Amino acid sequence: MIVNYTAEGWSMIMQRSHGLLAAQICAQWKKEDQPARWVDTLIATAEHDDANEELSMPEINPETGGPKNFKMKPFDEEYCDRLLNMAFAKGRYVGLLIARHIRFLYRDEPTAGKYCEQLEQKEAEWITEAGTTEKAVAASYELLEFCDALSLIMCQDLIPPEGRKMEISNGPDGTTYQLFRAENGDLAVQPWPFEPASFEVSYESRCISQLSFKRPEALRDLLQQANARLHAFTFSKP
Repeated sequence: MIVNYTAEGWSMIMQRSHGLLAAQICAQWKKEDQPARWVDTLIATAEHDDANEELSMPEINPETGGPKNFKMKPFDEEYCDRLLNMAFAKGRYVGLLIARHIRFLYRDEPTAGKYCEQLEQKEAEWITEAGTTEKAVAASYELLEFCDALSLIMCQDLIPPEGRKMEISNGPDGTTYQLFRAENGDLAVQPWPFEPASFEVSYESRCISQLSFKRPEALRDLLQQANARLHAFTFSKP
């Protein structure tokens, strides 16, 4: 979960909702710059966190009793296996992108070193089976990572105020993109990498006023009962 503390309590965004937002952003990419395996790239972007099951198995911080934010979760081999199995069930190309994402996330964690090394060793075989190239996979993954980064900025409410610019990530063309809020309140990305001059995206959150829980089941029950709140944004070309 992506957990934000607000005046009303914990505002929580499910990882799958964050993934859906990333896919909404990805879907607007300039048509002429879209990867050849476009649908595969879009699906991998939408589902790169789909092994999370917060509504049935939420986690709490044992020290504070509060809901565990995604940044607090260490490398979990069982979780990565589950995510990879879901991805490879769709196809080698989707699996390749998810395998790269796992390596990107955990490359600096000592406990994940062997696991990531094994994924890297298998990549050439998977590329051959997918009938693609390393260059194509790299371009698709860089787009996934860009959309993931932008979605996380939005879900964590990190958009800078007063028109200040914030670096998002490098896109598949190596360009560094920046995010800012225009005077009319719309979000803008510079340089503009999207097909339409304006589009809308959204994600859902759930707010819970109780701050501490003794058991994950108590958090689960409140999460399942909480109303969904829609957060909508308009992107416009600067």
